[in-house]
Amino acid sequence: METHHSNRFDRDTAVTLVEEGTYSTRFDPGWWIIRGPNGGYLAAILQRAITAAVDDVARLPRSLTVHYTSPPTEGEALIETRVERRGGSLSTVTARVTQAGKLRALALAACSTPRESHAFYHAEMPDVPPADSLARGEAAIPLHERYDYRFIPSMQPNAANETAVMAAWIRPETPRPLDHPLLAAYSDALPPAVFARAHRDQALGALPTVDLTIHYRMDPAETGVRDDEHCLAIFRSRLAHGGYIEEDGEIWSADGQLLAQSRQLAVILG
Repeated sequence: METHHSNRFDRDTAVTLVEEGTYSTRFDPGWWIIRGPNGGYLAAILQRAITAAVDDVARLPRSLTVHYTSPPTEGEALIETRVERRGGSLSTVTARVTQAGKLRALALAACSTPRESHAFYHAEMPDVPPADSLARGEAAIPLHERYDYRFIPSMQPNAANETAVMAAWIRPETPRPLDHPLLAAYSDALPPAVFARAHRDQALGALPTVDLTIHYRMDPAETGVRDDEHCLAIFRSRLAHGGYIEEDGEIWSADGQLLAQSRQLAVILG
């Protein structure tokens, strides 16, 4: 079995310091979907670069928004980061990804230390079958080979749903510790929720992401999630109109901790 340091996810999302604030990376085709790399894969790479730019383990990632401006191609890319403001507890960071002078993505992120404050917990994980009771999903595109998916039968592609909802237990093909880059990847790792009712509507083609926002709600290091443990990813869409569709996501630990929330806007093609 691969070690954490040689795990494919870590290799394929690695960033290397070029000069202060600038990092190099490489987009690997093993994370491709229909048009270039998966948006969650790119978000994971950006999270690594932003965390490196902040350079403070006490300032945990809280929010990441990525705007996808053009489809990346296989190979080298540059990530230019800038700490726009470093406050007493919160750092605001921007990042831009380019390939051969072409802008691929823009990101805005917040990292901060924990704060003592009013707290409540009203979130409740959906009641779904456990991961080990479900068959592993089949791989249809390169991205699917990177994860072990266990789709929830009533919330999977072509499930004949009235509503657009997709859910699956997910973990990397090779187990590794849960961290912020992996949560970022999970936030866009399933087929679009609308595909659960695709046969009810006109045929759908690609749904490229315009923007993706991820809110990290728990420190992965404190959740107790095992390296080989699945997390539950569930996504819902409520409005397709004017050629665009939104998707809201939640990532849960097996014991019911809400780890991350996401929202994205995508273009409906074909």
